[in-house]
Amino acid sequence: MIDYIQAWQCIGCGKIEAPQPCIGVCRDRKILMVGKDDYERALAEVEALRAQQARLHGMLQRFGLAKVHEGQWERSWLALQAQVREALALLDASPVGPSAH
Repeated sequence: MIDYIQAWQCIGCGKIEAPQPCIGVCRDRKILMVGKDDYERALAEVEALRAQQARLHGMLQRFGLAKVHEGQWERSWLALQAQVREALALLDASPVGPSAH
């Protein structure tokens, strides 16, 4: 669960205020904040990357667990190449994939 702090931002200088009752120990310090829309967009990208990572993990795990039967090396190699192309296509289709850098 994410808690948001409601604040007011000046449309001129960008100053942000979020008044709270003071108990007499206040000290101002510089902080960095990000807008809710930017945060939620980044969070959505993180979730998409986690889903992509899980899918790619499953694909790569197949390679690690595969056992080639005698006389089936070429068939296995071709199947491996097809699966690698599928994994690369998944990465290329990602909005944060190699082409987005």
